[in-house]
Amino acid sequence: MEMQSYVEQRIEDERSFAEFRRKVRSAEVLSTSMRRLLQALHFTGRLSVVVQNGQVLKSGYEEGYFRQTESGARLQ
Repeated sequence: MEMQSYVEQRIEDERSFAEFRRKVRSAEVLSTSMRRLLQALHFTGRLSVVVQNGQVLKSGYEEGYFRQTESGARLQ
């Protein structure tokens, strides 16, 4: 049962990260849902947004994604 929970959590993490990447690509980095995703992912990287005349021209991120394991060790 414990292995099933780990696998389910891993799948959910992968879905969340895919949604995170989609939002970055579509310049949705300033939304409330993005903030919740960053907290859920324990993202510690850097987001960048280039805005000109009120429009987002470019957005991106620098890797800094860490996942907390059961033992407390950090993986990158």
